[in-house]
Amino acid sequence: QLIDSGLRLHFRHHPRVRQNLPARRLVDSSFTMLNSHLARHYGLPPVKGVAIRKVDLPADSVRGGLLTQASVLKVTANGTTTSPVTRGTWLLTHILGTPPPPPPPSVPAIEPDLSGVTTVREQLTKHREMESCAACHKLIDPPGFAFENFDVMGGWRERYRAIDKGEPATGSKDGQALEYKIALPVEAASETKDGAKFANIDDFRALLLKDEEAIARNLLRQLVIYATGADVGFADSAKLDEMMSRLKSKGYGVRSMIHEIVQSPLFRNK
Repeated sequence: QLIDSGLRLHFRHHPRVRQNLPARRLVDSSFTMLNSHLARHYGLPPVKGVAIRKVDLPADSVRGGLLTQASVLKVTANGTTTSPVTRGTWLLTHILGTPPPPPPPSVPAIEPDLSGVTTVREQLTKHREMESCAACHKLIDPPGFAFENFDVMGGWRERYRAIDKGEPATGSKDGQALEYKIALPVEAASETKDGAKFANIDDFRALLLKDEEAIARNLLRQLVIYATGADVGFADSAKLDEMMSRLKSKGYGVRSMIHEIVQSPLFRNK
């Protein structure tokens, strides 16, 4: 609940609208929204109180933007394991606006190896070797791997947990003692379909920000859908193009986007 509250407040009380910050801050920012509990969860310097507020991040922090908020990382995991496929699909769909096609009905889903013998990367290799799966997995897997250092609740990890193979370890959850194994190291490095290599989430965010226009256009489209209650059809593309052309000179500021939308025929005539 605290994690979800942080996401809501990120937009409700966020200075990005008042200050007209650029859409690129969805991907990377020097601050985040948190309270004492989330600060502890993120491994950040402590803050006092349960009220969620804007907090500037240390220079070496992996947080910032929506991509590394625990709210997003939580909903793109199933509560037990993480999946590069799920997180990669989420990013392509909700940040870039380029959702991949659905998987072929005859291809079974990947069952995570909780024993600690193999990694999800090794299991996905088998899918990429299938001709019917290879094209989509070349798009989905790389952004998904970039998130692998984040566990099912958005906490940072260097190695996977397992129930069989690995080094014994203990922890706690909700006051209950836990026993598990520390298994294989997390591998977050990958290569995009265009051949751009990255080693971690910071490198990947830098690659995303090279195409700021794609991020801004998708955000504009999502705001139009929210404002009008209707999808953006092919006939509306020209109006989006006109708005994007004017927004470019304003650095794709979010406040400017809202002004464009409320003055647009897309909003006034729907």
